[in-house]
Amino acid sequence: MAMIFQQIHLVHRRTALDNVCAGALGRLPLRRSLAPLLFPRELREEAMVCLDRVGMADRAAEPAGRLSGGQRQRVAIARALCQRAEIILADEPVSALDPAAAEQVVALLADLAHEQGLAVAAVLHQPDLARRHADRVTGLLHGRATLDTPAAALTATDLATLYAPDHQHHPDADQEHQ
Repeated sequence: MAMIFQQIHLVHRRTALDNVCAGALGRLPLRRSLAPLLFPRELREEAMVCLDRVGMADRAAEPAGRLSGGQRQRVAIARALCQRAEIILADEPVSALDPAAAEQVVALLADLAHEQGLAVAAVLHQPDLARRHADRVTGLLHGRATLDTPAAALTATDLATLYAPDHQHHPDADQEHQ
């Protein structure tokens, strides 16, 4: 399982390639994982394939801190691929991105899910992105699933119910404040 965070956790002084290689640290022998500057050639080649898959191979030598938000998020996705995970959990992976970059990242996650048979679960607060790219949409309200539907069947009524103002305040909160 791999995690893609809302706050993009990359080592800014290290290259995109090194950040992707770091995804495989758990697979390396202890002595190799303690010296990440000496990533094996085979791992660097695998990481380059992952960077290429997310459209970032041409930026492999660039320090992560010099990349845009969308580019850093694609490096984080490449790092998850380098982990060889079967499941990717993405916690608001596009919250800090502009609309075009958000569209690219969500489309990339959907493509990876379909092409590589990965299970991808993403928390999104942009229903239109989910409708365009997800297979299913599950809505949570106060920790409970209140909506579970194929993305193509998601309706305005579903969203209005999920985001209704009277649902924004949890009934248990009244008891806590009394």
